[in-house]
Amino acid sequence: MGKVQGFLKKKDINISAKTYFVDAMGGMAQGLFASLLVGTILSTVSKYVGLIDGAFFERLSHFLSKAGSASSAITGAAIAVGIAAALKAPMLVMACATAVGYFANAYPGQPYAAGPLGVFVAVIFAVEFGKAISRETKVDIIVTPIVTLGVGYFVAYLTCPIIALAMNWLGGFINMATTLHPFVMGIIISVVVGIILTLPISSAAICASIGISGIAGGAALAGCCAQMVGFAAASFRENKWSGVVSQGLGTSMLQMPNIVRYPQIWIPATLSAAITGPLATIVFKLECSKVSAGMGTCGLVGPIGCFSDMSDSGALDAKAWVGMLVVCIIAPALLSWIFSEIMRKIGWIKDGYMKI
Repeated sequence: MGKVQGFLKKKDINISAKTYFVDAMGGMAQGLFASLLVGTILSTVSKYVGLIDGAFFERLSHFLSKAGSASSAITGAAIAVGIAAALKAPMLVMACATAVGYFANAYPGQPYAAGPLGVFVAVIFAVEFGKAISRETKVDIIVTPIVTLGVGYFVAYLTCPIIALAMNWLGGFINMATTLHPFVMGIIISVVVGIILTLPISSAAICASIGISGIAGGAALAGCCAQMVGFAAASFRENKWSGVVSQGLGTSMLQMPNIVRYPQIWIPATLSAAITGPLATIVFKLECSKVSAGMGTCGLVGPIGCFSDMSDSGALDAKAWVGMLVVCIIAPALLSWIFSEIMRKIGWIKDGYMKI
């Protein structure tokens, strides 16, 4: 056992929940952002640039459309690079992981593909086995790719069909349940996805994996915005405008060390999510899909994704614009500030509890 542990330490293979569900999933989110998310934004921008008269704007629209399509097409490879980097893979192993990620993302093919979660599973095994064999032989340039690719493809072959079916069923169930019971599901999805966003795991990756869409995605967006904007507003006393930017446009995850010490500071943002979720599903019927739904106001990616999805479905009207403003910014800021002030009055939250 001692030799095994020594070997794993030498190879920088740390088998733990933090390694795979915090570090690797964080890398997965980075890969998603750099590919699918940016690709979606570029494709959306290209549609509106193309509406402007002139040869220049026509060429620019064509270029942005091609760039967006290319970015989306390499989603699996980009996720693999993010995961491999998080796991500190050697360069050769990382290069092989991109092929595994590209393959796993689209496998088994129509009608369902495993997507980001399939990449996550296959690439982790490929990278860890690749790290274990890397530089152990005199023909490393041949052995390491064979092992890394072989393990990755084999794991994808075994797991991706099951993952594809399970994620398709789960996403379909959530989307259908939200359509049938928008009030209850609006609360549940908003609260749960919002909490996941603040935890050191990726809500964007989870939303992308299950294929959340429609008003269920709108509820997820509401929950994420409630956490980010909510913490920015509730902690304004301590963090001022720098806190608004870092949390409201960055991530509410910055509050995790404070939440561990003072769990009650999580109440205002979570209560806000429970209110804004039904606002999104019942009142404004906001729609958002996949990775955008799990990003919240981070770089305004969530609202941009909502705008894109509602534009594509023909539901983008004045009510939708008001809804995005209210659900994503005004309501979470106001509600979280009110709830936090009440808790400060009764002594549940004290000055400095939310200082980042």
